[in-house]
Amino acid sequence: MSTMRPKILVVDDTPANLVAMRRLLARVDADIYEAAGGNEALALCLDHQFALVLLDVNMPEMDGFEVAQFISEADHMSETPIIFVTAAYADDINRIKGYTAGAVDYIAKPINDVILQSKVKIFLELYRARALLQQALDELSVRNAQLTSEVAERTRMQELVRHQATHDALTGLPNRLLFRERLEASIASASDGGDPFALAYIDIDGFKGVNDGHGHAAGDELLKAIAARIDGRTRGTDTVARLGGDEFAVLLQGADDAESALGRCQSLCDAVAEPYTLNVSGERVPARIGASIGVTLFHPGARYDDIVAAADGAMYTAKRSGKNRCVLA
Repeated sequence: MSTMRPKILVVDDTPANLVAMRRLLARVDADIYEAAGGNEALALCLDHQFALVLLDVNMPEMDGFEVAQFISEADHMSETPIIFVTAAYADDINRIKGYTAGAVDYIAKPINDVILQSKVKIFLELYRARALLQQALDELSVRNAQLTSEVAERTRMQELVRHQATHDALTGLPNRLLFRERLEASIASASDGGDPFALAYIDIDGFKGVNDGHGHAAGDELLKAIAARIDGRTRGTDTVARLGGDEFAVLLQGADDAESALGRCQSLCDAVAEPYTLNVSGERVPARIGASIGVTLFHPGARYDDIVAAADGAMYTAKRSGKNRCVLA
């Protein structure tokens, strides 16, 4: 409903009555529509939203009760007030029938000008108040939608900033910051009786040769391929992180003994060692590398620095003892 100029529908089958009503309503601040019968009235109701309907009770073909019933059953007109205009006050049965059909009031003929003006003014004020309320509700609804959209966009931006701050830009893997967060969470969980875990540190053997021999673009492509292979050989609950350069770390959830941890690390070692064909500026560049992996099991009481130092130390042992192998701390 908008705050446009209100409309009043007058329904009467006698032309003289319509003329009289038009004269009586001349000073009312509303557009007056006229109908000479029920069908014409209902047709107008399809095209217009009326603030008030003044309805003659006694009409041929379709009486006022039937017209009122149709109007009150139409969705967009169901709350439109209907005043019955009748030659004499109806008896109680007809009055009840009128109210049941949707009438809100009665006016007797001959119509008293002051009474008509008073009643019409009340219903027009009610219409305007409802229109203003609806307008305010519509504006509030629009503003709520805007706020919801703004909050969603702000949340999305915060998540994006958080993701960028905690993930490696090249490989998309968690970075050192998120890795530390996940490792500390795993330590807290395992210390509290949760699942055990192991930590693997991975250093790529032969990466420098590819980077120096074919350029940084080839090195970047190789790092992305390595990240995808490691990620593809780990479980959904594990965390694969790039710590920097050609160094990676993997939190192996549920690894509770040396055999399990070494077996999972060997799978990573095998995956990294398979040959690569890199696409660098439209050229296919073959590459072969390996991985030195150090792994340590979580032991109750171990802290972040202890676990990292153990895995890092085991990785250097793997490098010194021939590379492309797994060593348990």
